[in-house]
Amino acid sequence: MLDHVFTDVISALRDAFERAFLERQAFEEHFQVDVLLGDLSWETSYGLPGEGLPPRVLAHITFDWPSWSQTAYRRWYVEDSSDERPAIEMEIVLRIQRISAQPDVALVRELLPATSPLIGDGRLERAGITVESAYDSDSLDVLSPSPGTLECEYAVECTYEGLYELSDQSLADGSSTTLDDHFGALGGWIAAMLVKLGDVKYSFLPAENEGA
Repeated sequence: MLDHVFTDVISALRDAFERAFLERQAFEEHFQVDVLLGDLSWETSYGLPGEGLPPRVLAHITFDWPSWSQTAYRRWYVEDSSDERPAIEMEIVLRIQRISAQPDVALVRELLPATSPLIGDGRLERAGITVESAYDSDSLDVLSPSPGTLECEYAVECTYEGLYELSDQSLADGSSTTLDDHFGALGGWIAAMLVKLGDVKYSFLPAENEGA
């Protein structure tokens, strides 16, 4: 197993999600390397258990480890000191999908806070709420459809963004529980937000694996 603080962060968040009994969407997890710039990125998705496929409520998580963070981390690792603190760029997208009618965004906005709880020395900030509409391909093939006859599925997304700066305690996580504490708090907050979104009174389309 690669011994690196970035993979330690990934493991800490995965453990938090497992403790919260969230379900990982296996085919939506990616670990990528930018061979030109040297940046690393990890993407994963988790949903509430028993929601069917695709789940009604989902969290998309993206962590980026930029090349400048790697340079600072290497300096700390080799020299045991660094003028610049390495950091992980974080994006959390909370999503409600399979909505069958035009959603009232106010129901989501009043549930979701402007910032996350404190994660290390910083917080994630709400960047915006968007509504997505997807039309059924069979409906689009209909010639000159009457207004309101197109079958449409809606989704609402809320994005949070922030930076997690690694302290000396975080970097030396082999001998401390700092990362487990910080990302355990993040995982618990995400799980709580998914539970709240799961209670929003929207009407939903059936899951693909539900009986016709």
